[in-house]
Amino acid sequence: MISFLDLKLINTPFFDKLEEASTRTIRNGWYLLGNELKNFEEAFARYCDAKYCVGVANGLDAITLILKSFELPAKSEIIVPANTYIATVLPVSALGYTPVLVEPDPATMLLDPDLIEQHITVRTKAIITTDLYGRSCAIDRVLAIADQYGLKVVTDAAQAHGATYQGRKVGSWAHATAFSFYPTKNLGALGDAGAVVTSDAELADKIRFLRNYGSLVRYQNEYKGVNSRMDELQAAFLNIKLPYLDRDNQRRKTIARKYLQEIKLPQLILPATDQIDEDVWHLFVVKHPQRDRLKAYLFENGIQADIHYPTPIHKQKAYKQFNHLPLPITEKLCQEVLSLPLHPMLTDDEIDYIVETVNKFNSTYL
Repeated sequence: MISFLDLKLINTPFFDKLEEASTRTIRNGWYLLGNELKNFEEAFARYCDAKYCVGVANGLDAITLILKSFELPAKSEIIVPANTYIATVLPVSALGYTPVLVEPDPATMLLDPDLIEQHITVRTKAIITTDLYGRSCAIDRVLAIADQYGLKVVTDAAQAHGATYQGRKVGSWAHATAFSFYPTKNLGALGDAGAVVTSDAELADKIRFLRNYGSLVRYQNEYKGVNSRMDELQAAFLNIKLPYLDRDNQRRKTIARKYLQEIKLPQLILPATDQIDEDVWHLFVVKHPQRDRLKAYLFENGIQADIHYPTPIHKQKAYKQFNHLPLPITEKLCQEVLSLPLHPMLTDDEIDYIVETVNKFNSTYL
């Protein structure tokens, strides 16, 4: 069976260095807010062509702390993509704001800038974009709209470590960018971890307070903060893996190009290719009208595919107040998308087999 993603296999090349880092960190005796985190924050900020990086507990907290730092008025509305993972939207409602779901561009599956302005009201205070599947959104267009209306822009780049747009790194565009280092990401820790990246010194300082109970000096609390700190062990692991991120992303691009060139299945819609060199291909997401049959067929032939995401946010029980919303593009995507295996440890033989097997799919498969 070709696994969709084998985390043990992904981390195998780093085992010796990870074990060394683990032992060093344990023996050091400093487990939070120490030099491992400081070194990673500095290195990742440089990597993203930004001035500051603040390590936090996870990607969801990164978005939450960014929004919290803005101190938006009560009942503010925040524009969010309708086609995204629920973690993009949860911080909005958790802080008492109203998420306004906007449909994606069917070609890119990302927030459609052409639809943003019609959703802006006097209550709108921010826009959250998601760099879904490893591709940057049209962030220049989003920022232009935000500037016109005086809105903050936050990018959820949980799936886009190393991606660029018009030659600039994700993390260098928005007012603040949230990253997740969940183990499945292009740059994955060995547990939960996240970060806020920004070039706004005041915002970075505030998030440093907020992640640590609102305090930088022990027992002196400037804000009503939370406990959301990336621990030293995860920072040490990320320090080891960061120098290899570009290499691994290049392998992902090589695999994506082969899929794009050689998969020729009728009715199968391949990902957009206009940003092929800037996309870091966290996922290779295709669309097919008989997605579930295709997934079952691949599994029967030894290939594990996955669905990102089968149920849209506005149809989730957690957001039943939005169940009535007409979001046909998002709903259609959720019925048709399928992610093929794509990660740096796939062998050439496995890639060839995946291509061959997909091309042999017959839509009458039962």
